[in-house]
Amino acid sequence: MIELQKLSKIYRTDTVETTALNELDLSITKGSFIAIKGPSGCGKTTLLNIMGLMDRPSKGELILSGKKASGLSEKERNRLRRQSIGFLFQKFNLISSLTVFENVELPLLYQKVNASLRKDKVLSMLKQLGLEGRKDHFPHQLSGGQQQRVGLARCVINDPDLILADEPTGNLDSNNGEEVMKLLANLHHDGRTIVMVTHNDHYAAFAERIIEMSDGCFVAE
Repeated sequence: MIELQKLSKIYRTDTVETTALNELDLSITKGSFIAIKGPSGCGKTTLLNIMGLMDRPSKGELILSGKKASGLSEKERNRLRRQSIGFLFQKFNLISSLTVFENVELPLLYQKVNASLRKDKVLSMLKQLGLEGRKDHFPHQLSGGQQQRVGLARCVINDPDLILADEPTGNLDSNNGEEVMKLLANLHHDGRTIVMVTHNDHYAAFAERIIEMSDGCFVAE
């Protein structure tokens, strides 16, 4: 599903060179649930952004489902990201001017799904996550847990093969954090591949593999 080959990310200015990722090698099989742990600034989010085709490595290779990312055009990267990858963010990243329904619908609009099917898919997803009564609410009218469930609905509405979760419980209390993790565990049980960044040992334990990072390197598993 995902393979990293000597993957590095280096940031340069006129006077400073910073290595965010240092020659990482990793294989993630389809259907795996991986947790990546490590202190702030160790490269976790940079790695997730590269896996999600939001950024490019400085050296090395990312391979997604057998395709080398370096060989993809920008149009192909955008298409693959929209069709096959779902993102779940710590700060929810909902659009404040859109309702719950409209936020979840957005990926389907990008995919040019017809209006009738969009409505059916969104209402079905909101019902699965217990949000059908909130479909006309705006993000500021929701609790943090509800906002993250909306984020999760938007993340999976296109049925992605890969879910990338960046500190998905970071802004939630323990009860809502537990609820979100159970939802992710259910998605994994249904066959989704999940790569999650977290600082929390308890939430990391939901994953099959826990990988520790430090200073841009994998240091333990």
